[in-house]
Amino acid sequence: MNKVGGYNIEDLQPGMSASVSKTVTEADIILFAGVSTDINPAHLDEEYAKGTQFGGRIAHGMLSASFISAVLANKLPGAGTIYLGQTLKFKAPVRIGETVTATVTVREVVVAKKRCILDAVCTVAGKTVIEGESTMYCTSEKD
Repeated sequence: MNKVGGYNIEDLQPGMSASVSKTVTEADIILFAGVSTDINPAHLDEEYAKGTQFGGRIAHGMLSASFISAVLANKLPGAGTIYLGQTLKFKAPVRIGETVTATVTVREVVVAKKRCILDAVCTVAGKTVIEGESTMYCTSEKD
């Protein structure tokens, strides 16, 4: 572990995994709209959203994707690591009141470059809503 409680690159092994879960609330959507300035009516206006293919309001995709960032920053590889890249594929909407579970799993560790690649997935009630790949720059015990 590094000085701030995250994993050093030397500590990581393929297959290691960590998760966080969060129930999306009305307040989360309003606050995310304010911070991101994404005020798409699909997220904020029920009357408008009823006429969309979703039949009602949905959470911002990036709000749900931010739970991946929470796992990476807080659990695996954890504090002290730096985000280098993220790919995302949005598979299904998330609605107010649903619990999103974000899970990352170490796929590859490149000790010489202090990088790790992790598979990332968000699910709601076992159904995949987002999938992607995260690339992180990690601390080293040699630093």
